[in-house]
Amino acid sequence: MKIFNTLTRNKDELVPITPGEVKIYACGPTVYNYIHIGNARPLCVFDVLRRYLEWRGYKVTFVQNFTDIDDKLIKKANEEGITVPEVAERFIKEFWVDAKGLNVREATVHPRATENIDEIQRIISELVEKGYAYTAGGDVYFRSKKFDEYGKLSHQPLEDLEAGARIATDDIKEDPMDFCLWKGAKPGEPYWASPWGDGRPGWHIECSAMAEKYLGKTIDIHCGGLDLIFPHHENEIAQSECANGCDFAHYWMHNGFINVDNHKMSKSLGNFFTVRDVAEKYGYEPIRYLMISSQYRGPINYSVDIIEQGKNALERLYTCRNNIDFALQSAAEGGEIPAFIEERKQEFITAMDDDLNTADALAAVFTLVRDINTAIANGAARDTLNACAAAFDELTGVLGLVYNRKTETLDSEIEELIAKRTEARKARDFKTADEIRDKLKEMGIILEDTPQGVKWTRA
Repeated sequence: MKIFNTLTRNKDELVPITPGEVKIYACGPTVYNYIHIGNARPLCVFDVLRRYLEWRGYKVTFVQNFTDIDDKLIKKANEEGITVPEVAERFIKEFWVDAKGLNVREATVHPRATENIDEIQRIISELVEKGYAYTAGGDVYFRSKKFDEYGKLSHQPLEDLEAGARIATDDIKEDPMDFCLWKGAKPGEPYWASPWGDGRPGWHIECSAMAEKYLGKTIDIHCGGLDLIFPHHENEIAQSECANGCDFAHYWMHNGFINVDNHKMSKSLGNFFTVRDVAEKYGYEPIRYLMISSQYRGPINYSVDIIEQGKNALERLYTCRNNIDFALQSAAEGGEIPAFIEERKQEFITAMDDDLNTADALAAVFTLVRDINTAIANGAARDTLNACAAAFDELTGVLGLVYNRKTETLDSEIEELIAKRTEARKARDFKTADEIRDKLKEMGIILEDTPQGVKWTRA
């Protein structure tokens, strides 16, 4: 598998540190509000990455954090007159409602920043001892210019990064590029005791500490959105590599942005949507479909039309899978595994091995759907249909799609009416058969006569 590595700007062959195992750290949400559709993209994309690697036989350790101490949480708590932990607990619960709705699997570990204060302070202490960090006014700052490779992820020279840095006239930092590792306590804010005084961790150091604790000093893949490259991921690299003296992550994967009706999503533009907002109108699965319908590094445009297109595409998938089950009810014994199954699997693998190209992988799935529909129309036997079902479930499962299938049953009255209609058709009593069909339609049952028998759906 080749991955576009933000660090090298190349598609690099995935060579895990430990053969057969992949360690992944994905930056999780800051839990002060409901997640928005921009948050949904890394959730879905990197869930697919994990599923695919596991499907290919790797043992994957997947860590995704919750940032549960931050200026935004403090602001939210003050606005609502509650504590920061209460804000965090509330929105972690809401996160799981949306994540499960999107069929995003739980990570191997979901660490919280507040549960790892000791690890955070240990790394800061090491940086201070090595001269990479200094105390000033109750805060602790990282000396960015002391790390010779600062800027290697964002591929910007230090002078360009420095030109974009903001520094107040009364700032106590030694240099505009220095960033905060530990923030001195302020009135009304949560704090922890530390060697540098009461305070709380800076955002960047939290991820370095949690990644090291659960995955080791060097990890295989670090994931996140494009907006995290600088300064968040750049700063993670600097503090981790200076503290540990080794590479922090070998591969860096960043997903593209979400636009809304071809405009950047922004609260100020009034085009900002939470996952909950969209799901209440269209359901969760069309959102997931949208997030993986394009190659992950490019931008995605969200619009009502595109969501509707996704719903239609999903309907094709569900119809195919239901058709297999229906055909199996009357299929003849025997059959063989059709050659197209292995062909479609190889197309799927080729796409996914090319930097997780889910767009082309979906194309392979829809070609499989076409092949299956043709096989059913040609009277495929039981073993052939079972092989088709297994392949369909396998590939859609890697993408995390078709997860809302329901087994519906009919009450005895409706079953009797369908049976009577079938008998009437056999007796060529089409008047009675049509009357029964109309009655069933009034009851919300739509019938379709197929070569495999009568198929019903609810209106």
